[in-house]
Amino acid sequence: MNGFLGPAEWEALALSLRVALTATLVALPFGIAVAYVLARKRFPGHGLLNGLVHLPLILPPVVTGYLLLVSFGPHAPLGAALEVMGLGVAFRWTGAALAAAIMAFPLMVRAIRLSLEAVDPKLEEAASTLGASRLRVFTTITLPLMAPGILTGTVLAFAKAMGEFGATITFVSNIPGQTRTVPSAIYAFLQMPGGEGAAWRLVIVSVVVAMGALLVSEMLARRVRSRIGGADA
Repeated sequence: MNGFLGPAEWEALALSLRVALTATLVALPFGIAVAYVLARKRFPGHGLLNGLVHLPLILPPVVTGYLLLVSFGPHAPLGAALEVMGLGVAFRWTGAALAAAIMAFPLMVRAIRLSLEAVDPKLEEAASTLGASRLRVFTTITLPLMAPGILTGTVLAFAKAMGEFGATITFVSNIPGQTRTVPSAIYAFLQMPGGEGAAWRLVIVSVVVAMGALLVSEMLARRVRSRIGGADA
């Protein structure tokens, strides 16, 4: 692919992969925890939590990006505090990862929650009656049974993070080498005379990466389902 992509396109692709991978790995433990709470717990504010989790799916991405900017910008109290600690995220690739994680989070939680709701509670109750602790039941029964959903949610989140544009460009702008991911680079190339070729190459790469991620997800999910006897391989 070295001859297919130019240096600027490689830079955008490498940054996108870095941002998407970081966003997905950071969001995953929170996604499992929130999906578990939404699927298994009933408490005051359950509907509010569910709404907040899914809000990025409804809001225009630019609005989400603007809210991030006023919360984590260098002049916002929280953003200024992070800057003092050397953890500022505004106009940095870590900010792009934060925006991508927030935009991808609802898809991850939804996929994991659906798989968790499909787990038969009687299996967990049977293990509990045999003396297994809650943690042991979760790690040895619940978690393996919801593994296909976790894989699906992880890959969907990764693909969404790779394609995130509106919130990212609003929050961290479009700085080459810093925050210019593939979608931002495509936008920038389309604004330049003669940039259509580079934009098309990145569009092709985006489609290949997204399709590859979905195929790998499906393959892994089939293997997991086969191992736990939930479906044919």
